[in-house]
Amino acid sequence: MAVAQENWRDTEPSLDEVMASHGDVSPYVIIKTDVQRRGVLFSKKALQAVNHDVAALKMRGIYQEKENGEPNGLILNDGTSIIMEEMDADSAKSGRGRDAFVVDLIDGKAVLTDNGTVVTEVSYWPKPDYFDKLTSRGTPMWQVVNARPQRIGIAMYQFCDFWKAGAGGKGCKFCAIASTCKTTKEKKDMLINEDDVVETVAEVLKQPGRLRMIQLCCGTLLGGEGELLDEEVNMYAHLLRRLGELFSTKKILTQLIATAYTEKQLRRLYEETILSSYTADIEVLNENIFNWLCPGKAERIGYKGWKERLFRAVDVFGEHNVNTGIVSGVEFSRPVGFTSEEEALESTLREAEDFISHGVGIAQTVWQIRGNTPLRNQRAPSLEYLIQVAVGLDALQRKYRQEVYFDDFRTCGNHPNTDLARI
Repeated sequence: MAVAQENWRDTEPSLDEVMASHGDVSPYVIIKTDVQRRGVLFSKKALQAVNHDVAALKMRGIYQEKENGEPNGLILNDGTSIIMEEMDADSAKSGRGRDAFVVDLIDGKAVLTDNGTVVTEVSYWPKPDYFDKLTSRGTPMWQVVNARPQRIGIAMYQFCDFWKAGAGGKGCKFCAIASTCKTTKEKKDMLINEDDVVETVAEVLKQPGRLRMIQLCCGTLLGGEGELLDEEVNMYAHLLRRLGELFSTKKILTQLIATAYTEKQLRRLYEETILSSYTADIEVLNENIFNWLCPGKAERIGYKGWKERLFRAVDVFGEHNVNTGIVSGVEFSRPVGFTSEEEALESTLREAEDFISHGVGIAQTVWQIRGNTPLRNQRAPSLEYLIQVAVGLDALQRKYRQEVYFDDFRTCGNHPNTDLARI
């Protein structure tokens, strides 16, 4: 079932070789990174054996709408979690240049296989209690918030204004929001109903031990009567105040992944709501590549502006409560990106140190080249490179005693470098 592609296995270190050369890195983190890089397909036998009463099999989000019966995510033997991107044989061929892993059923067990060889056993993300319930408006709760094993995620705005025609279609080139919105606009509203969200979160809280954190993340809203992004800030502030009524403490473990706000906007969110941590994804640690990949962000805020706003966020939220996400590997996208992995690694870690030394953590997300984005025909870097980035970022965060507890393996489970905090 593996997709036949160019013979990339002869030109870069294999999964086994990378694990052997990084004895201080959990093999499960390395497996997870390669799965995210290459994608996963499911055999027919594996899908037939999935327990629909136990596994989470549906997802509504800003990047994908999934109801194809495939599990939302994988769990490896040590508890490492992997977010699943919906794929088929055609999308697996697109862009990545490497065959996908396959989840198969062997001797009654679900296993991850690579080129026909078993890599490890896997299990699937569990379906939470609220999943199949309806809000009082009749909305399925799985469509209102999405759940990982560690947390729930809320995406109020299902589009991004950088992709609007009036903004010149200047969304980030690797991002699937615009395509997802176009293909699902008949199914969902662009703005999720706030009453549905509050009611669903209240239901989530009824399941003991289910929830470690609430994350909020959606596309950018550029409008506002005062300054740029006030509309987005108002939306989050109002929702967070309402969610705060469900709790008895002033702050709870919450993460807002949003656009880069001014200090005034940040102080409002921190002082008026339960919000405890803040993330503004700069996407790539290189100004020239950022300007090409993220033209809307570059035009409205700029790389230096984005960076400075993150530094100011530390003044507001405090040490260990602010980070930025990078799409690790996108720095090689042609024609502007790096051509040398050695040069890219040195440049990325040098810039990362500037962020981390100022109290801003880095969350490494592996670039998943999607067939519905402008970068569909690009090629991700080697697994060895991605692990070197993870190790380098982890070393820097240890050097500066930067704890990213709100975005680590316990709370998110999507970042190879913060997974390394386990050891």
